[in-house]
Amino acid sequence: MTKIAVLRAGGDARVAATPDTVKKMTALGLDVSVEPGAGARAGLPDSAYEAAGATVGGGALDGADAALVVEAPLGPLPRGLAVIGLLDPYAEDDRAARWAEGGVDAYAMELVPRITRAQSMDVLSSQANLAGYKAVIDAAGAYGRAFPMMMTAAGTVPPAKVFVMGAGVAGLQAIATAKRLGAVVSATDVRYAAKEQVESLGGTFVTADLEAMKAMETKGGYAKEASEDFQKKQAEHVKAHLAKMDVVITTALIPGRPAPKLITQDMLSGMKPGSVLVDLAAPRGGNVEGEAEGVTVVRPQNILEGLPGEASNLYARNLLSFLTLIYDKETGALKADPEDEIVRGTQLTRNGERVHERFAPPRTPVETDPPRGEGA
Repeated sequence: MTKIAVLRAGGDARVAATPDTVKKMTALGLDVSVEPGAGARAGLPDSAYEAAGATVGGGALDGADAALVVEAPLGPLPRGLAVIGLLDPYAEDDRAARWAEGGVDAYAMELVPRITRAQSMDVLSSQANLAGYKAVIDAAGAYGRAFPMMMTAAGTVPPAKVFVMGAGVAGLQAIATAKRLGAVVSATDVRYAAKEQVESLGGTFVTADLEAMKAMETKGGYAKEASEDFQKKQAEHVKAHLAKMDVVITTALIPGRPAPKLITQDMLSGMKPGSVLVDLAAPRGGNVEGEAEGVTVVRPQNILEGLPGEASNLYARNLLSFLTLIYDKETGALKADPEDEIVRGTQLTRNGERVHERFAPPRTPVETDPPRGEGA
């Protein structure tokens, strides 16, 4: 019987399996072993895992075929183990090489391709949705004033003005949440295609030159590199807009690279006293430069620490969907197809080698032609 280990995270309150997903794994014929306290910080006691059919105790990795994790394990792992989770493959410690040397098959879930078939496994989207929501809730708490307009006998309370920079999954959820709280919401993005999405949620799209932005869009809906003239106009436009805002949420991240600076020190200094800014890109260096008197800048290193239960529920379902993909119920064994687009997109190491195209070592060219001056 294939054994699945659920490991306790050291620096994260989330857990990689819940009692609900444990039930589904055991129904598939899997043997599940959970480290003690793995779900405690997410509100999931050991007794709930035992009731769902898991074994809870030390030595969860003993004899395990796969381990479900929230963060990359730092210690040595058994040879032949499959590790599945958020593995941060861009980290500087070359962990993919270490896992390959140790004979570990590693699957980085943040690399799941954005295709229809993989939507149920898309951990970045499920977690970003919650991050966008929590960013607005945290901002509302730090703002210290009401979000919606209120008309009272003592006078009218104006609505908060919220500006979201980046209209990806997190940004769109931030827009929707701020609107539900009664704020006046605006947003910006480098993609012209984001305009319709922002407006469908009741937000106003902010750009210095809509026609120029439209011209920069490719057929696939991506943005070409902006000209220096557009970048300058956009920066000036955003600076003027920021000066009127009460709350700002920044969400821009580029995989494998430091977060782009969206708000310079000059822009930040121009914001009004009492305003609040939540930088969701803080773990990657942040979208915001510096500090400014009277402006509260919130830089969460793991914003989902505040939503560990719901974040774990979604994350665990993502991992269960992936595990179902690579598990052969007929043979009762893990059987990942290296030609499958999802497997190919997530697998870092296999059979002692780094196999992902982004993280594999450079290949040494093989000479097939004779050197110059030799041969026919």
